[in-house]
Parts: sequence; C-alpha cells; structure tokens
Amino acid sequence: MLTQNSCFSFENSNHKRSPSTTTYDLVVVGGGIVGCATAREMKKRRPEFKIAIVEKENELAKHQTGHNSGVIHAGIYYKPQSIKAKLCVEGLHLSYDYLNKNNIPHKKVGKLIVAQNKSQVAQLDNLHERALQNNCPDIKIVDKDKISSYEGKCKGEKAIWSPWTGIVDWALVCNHFAKDFQQMGGDVFLNFEVTGFAEAEDSSAKIDSHHIRVLSKSKHIKAKHVLTCAGLHSDRLAVMSGCDKSPAIVPFRGEYLLLNKEHSHLVSTNIYPVPNPKLPFLGVHFTPRINGDIWLGPNAVLAFSREGYRWSDINIRDCIDFLKFPGFYKLGLKYTYPGMIEILKSAFYSLAVKDCAKFIPDVKTDMVTRGPAGVRAQALDRDGNLVDDFVFDYGTGEMGKRILHCRNAPSPGATSSLAIAKYISNKLEKDFYS
Repeated sequence: MLTQNSCFSFENSNHKRSPSTTTYDLVVVGGGIVGCATAREMKKRRPEFKIAIVEKENELAKHQTGHNSGVIHAGIYYKPQSIKAKLCVEGLHLSYDYLNKNNIPHKKVGKLIVAQNKSQVAQLDNLHERALQNNCPDIKIVDKDKISSYEGKCKGEKAIWSPWTGIVDWALVCNHFAKDFQQMGGDVFLNFEVTGFAEAEDSSAKIDSHHIRVLSKSKHIKAKHVLTCAGLHSDRLAVMSGCDKSPAIVPFRGEYLLLNKEHSHLVSTNIYPVPNPKLPFLGVHFTPRINGDIWLGPNAVLAFSREGYRWSDINIRDCIDFLKFPGFYKLGLKYTYPGMIEILKSAFYSLAVKDCAKFIPDVKTDMVTRGPAGVRAQALDRDGNLVDDFVFDYGTGEMGKRILHCRNAPSPGATSSLAIAKYISNKLEKDFYS
C-alpha cells in the first residue's frame, strides 16, 4: 500500500486556527490531488485571496489519489482533440517538470501495449494513430521480434512503446501540492466532513446572501465561493446544493496482485494489453512501483462501499444509493457476463495470473500473492452509460450559483492534475471572478 504523507507532512491548519474565524474567498472541498492542485493554482493566480481546503479524513490523498497504480500516463487511449486527451498530454509534461524541480522520486520506466494476435494488431495500429494525433511524445511501433529488446521476457505479435510513461507516488505529489499551497498562505483543515451548505448569517442574525456556510458536524467555514472536488462523494455534495442525482457515483474496486520480490526482475516496464473496445476498463497489466514492487491487475468489481477496499467492507447507505439509481441496472444488463468473469478473477486469482502470463509466460500463480486495492469513483448516467468526460454542475438558488461542483474528473486524473487545475481555475475565474 502507499504510505500517504511519506517524506514530509504539511502543517495542518487546524492547529493554528478554527476554520470558522475567517471568511474565505474560496473553499475547496476535497483533499485529493485535483482539489489540492486546483487550490494551489488559484492561490498562485490570486495571492490576495483567502483560500482553504477542507478534507474529511485525517490526512490528504486518502482514497483515489492514494490507492491508484502510480502511473504517469502519456495520453494514448483518449479520443483525439478531446479535453481529456489534451489535459493528459499537457499534464504529463507539467508533472515531469514539477517532479524534477521538487526532487520527487519518479522513474520513466516506459510502457508496452502488446497485441497478442492478428485481430488485436489492427486495434493496436488504430491506437498508434490515435496516440500520434494526441501528440503523445516519442510513441513508436515495435515489431514482434523487437519486443524483447524493450522487455526481455515479454511475448506478443506487435506492440506500442511509450518511453514517457512513468511511475511515481501520487499521494506524495498531492502532499507537495498542499505544502506549496500552505507556503503561499493557504489553509488546510483535516477532519472536516462536509454535511451541507447554508446561507450565512451576519452579526444581527440576518441572512447574508453573499456568503456560504460550509457545514460539518460540529463546525463550519464561511466562504464567498465553493469548489467541490470530492471524488467518491462528488454526487452527494452536488445534491446538497440542489443538483440532480445524475451522474451518480458507483464505486468499482480494482484489486491487484503482488509479484513476489524474488521474481520482480521479470518485469521492468509497464505492460498493458490492447484494450477491448467492448469493455469499459483496460484489463489486467503489469505495473512497476516506485518502491520496487510489481503489481499485476487490476480487475474491476462492484464495491459495496464507496471506500470498500475489501469484499467485507459493506456500507448500507452506499448500497442503497446505487440500488435506487436506474442507471445501475442498465449498466448491469450491459456487462453481466464480463462482470461475472471479474468476480471469478477476484475469487480465483489464478485466472488473472493466466491473463498476465500471455505477456510474460514465466509468471506463475505461485509467484504472486494478493496485493492492495483501490476504488474508482465511476460516474454513471441514468441510461447506464459510464461517463468519460468532465462534468461540472451548479446548485440551485442564489447560494447554489456560487458553488461549482467538479462531479467527474476522469482518469487519468493524477497525471492530468496540474492541467486540470488550470482548466478548473479558468472556469472559476470566468464564472465567479470576471
């Protein structure tokens, strides 16, 4: 598992002041990498603003940011000219610049996307063309007899080589963003779980329609404007200010296997399959980690809790939420068979190892153990479609107009975080401060 706050800890603003003692120009709800990157970007642009981040956990990067594969993506898969493609490629370069300037451990280990048969070769060629249109740096085709020169034990018919794909601890990066933000004068309040939004009152107990109280169980914080970047809870925060339930968040857990240390020499780069266009996820792959581990996976299974990293993690409220949402049943009908296969792979991980062995035949079931897991905040519309684009929303009424909800910042959100921060900041400045 990742260790959040490794190497250093930012100073928790709770120790310096109560959040209710200051009126903030902007409060960012959510201490993941998108929220921290955006707060940092806004503080750079508006140094005179009082800005705060509030996070419900006792540390930053607790969930999606701290439970992902740690890959720095190159932007290969995404539709050309889409916002997602542009922000990933821009975020790739911004990330490496930031990592180098701040001496954050990372490696450009590269990535092979490997076709296993003739039918996948045609899909691979299409993917290569897409990568070129997206301006992914230094992408190249690798013929069958050259694959082993990039990864000695790897087998396949043809591959794409992406030398700029890398690995890093994104939780550590997120904490660096927060540290930058605080050094510029921003505040970070932990253990602040937002329970609602209300119009503020002035000293005479009259409604102050120009300010918002961001409420927690036993405290509040006062703001002129609010941005929510709440990941797994983004739909709930949106509904609190009058937004529609759709898109709803349905949690999917991705479980990894861990290659035993004595066999880690078998893999030195990221090895991915050619994605199946009929399925919503990329499939199992090999991922080197910055600490030297090798992860195999992930699968994709429904989680019974928004923070459900194990089958035994069950949250009744979370289950009721997705069971009441009509899009969930439509999604289930679309992917019944693939979903059952994923459950089988979770129960019998030898099936996942079998998939991985198509690429590295030397890998056997007795070489792996169960590893960590992450939960993906999958946005889903009422028709059962997985939402794969940015979704922003405003609440209702005068107060709601001053709350911007980032309801979906699609993967690869960590790689794109600095570019997403610019994108959201542009929107904040246009909608709130122009």
